Amino acid sequence: MPTGILTTLAADKPVLDTGHTAFMLVSAALVMVMTPGLAFFYGGMVRVKSVLNMLMMSFISLGIITILWTLFGFSLAFGTDHGGFIGGTDWLGMRHIGITELWPGYGIPIYVFAVFQLMFAIITPALISGALADRVKFTAWSLFITLWAIVVYFPVAHWVWGTGGWLAKLGVIDFAGGTAVHINAGAAALGVILVIGKRVGFKRDPFRPHNLPLVMLGAGLLWFGWFGFNAGSWLGADGVAAVAFTNTQVATAAAMLGWLAYERIRHGSFTTLGAASGAVAGLVAITPACGSVSPMGAIAVGVIAGVLCAWAVGLKFKLGFDDSLDVVGVHMVGGIVGSLLIGLFATGGVGQTAKGLFYGGGFGQLGKQAVGVICVLLYSLVVSAILAKVIDLVMGFRVSEDDEVSGIDQAEHAETGYDFAGVGSGARIGGLPVAAESKATTGKKSESPSEAAQSKVDV
Repeated sequence: MPTGILTTLAADKPVLDTGHTAFMLVSAALVMVMTPGLAFFYGGMVRVKSVLNMLMMSFISLGIITILWTLFGFSLAFGTDHGGFIGGTDWLGMRHIGITELWPGYGIPIYVFAVFQLMFAIITPALISGALADRVKFTAWSLFITLWAIVVYFPVAHWVWGTGGWLAKLGVIDFAGGTAVHINAGAAALGVILVIGKRVGFKRDPFRPHNLPLVMLGAGLLWFGWFGFNAGSWLGADGVAAVAFTNTQVATAAAMLGWLAYERIRHGSFTTLGAASGAVAGLVAITPACGSVSPMGAIAVGVIAGVLCAWAVGLKFKLGFDDSLDVVGVHMVGGIVGSLLIGLFATGGVGQTAKGLFYGGGFGQLGKQAVGVICVLLYSLVVSAILAKVIDLVMGFRVSEDDEVSGIDQAEHAETGYDFAGVGSGARIGGLPVAAESKATTGKKSESPSEAAQSKVDV
């Protein structure tokens, strides 16, 4: 988190700034919207029989992480530093925080800062879920994100943003979460999928998205909420927040165009899934850099991220790991790209003082960014894999093969995302009435309308 805004009556006496406080409350609400937006984005990308499970894997984070954060997470992430690696127990249970007490150096209440950071803590483990689509037990997933938040997210958040955090002291720039959120989640996703293995039918079945309009809606909500994610990370409403807001829009647009151009050249089509994925890749990449680069730098960050992430999502087929919804290719790779490009494009005149290589800063900042990237990636990858292995040994992480094939929604939640029982006798599929279509294709007694409709859906 950057430093800089201080509203005072005297140089040493911060006072409440209602404008900054209102801005931060709105920003926190915007970040909260990103979690259901992520659920829709992921939910549309899976098959019919997995959509509810995908939605729930994001929504459960709203419940679990909120309670953990209130009990001890905020204190461990932002409490008094212990050796640069973890915060103290100052605010266990949100105790000892007065309603008028301000976050040190800023004109906003501690409660406002805490709830803003809570929304970051909620969406980070939810990001991991896309890599595990179609195949994990809901109870195992819930236990995993509980443990992961405690042993991975809270410490890493302190490293990067906590007062005294060792990466913060080193000078690593992460304006809004390139390392702490995206590399962290992407590396965790890779660690878990290496343990639990591939889906039934990987490289054989198409695994087509069942609802692309839902994907586009989710991407739009993510894009909308990301303005709070990035601009709000300055902790106040001023020119730097405006630059972060602008860079968020610019880089996202550039990444979408870059992804689509790569897709057209490589595969011959401009797809809606590519547009949505490219936008998210741009949002990820600009997250750490939005307060450090100019709008022209944001275009460069976006285009580079769009092309590299589009290329990276294909690696799962070459390397043989089953990242269901491209969390590794978009979030880990996008986070790496955005974090490292700070070392090239940081102007030293926006939200940070450090300059990148192209602005006369030499290789120093690039080296610091590389240290942050490597350390967070390796820590999250290794610890996440260990957690997944332990859970798998104790209770089993995956559903049975039969449940995976028949549908994880029904197996884990006793529900289905779509009710086909309402398809009437006059409904048409493929140009024929449902009953007629059934007779024409089977030559046998017609199926019920619901059975015929279901048979035409890619589940």
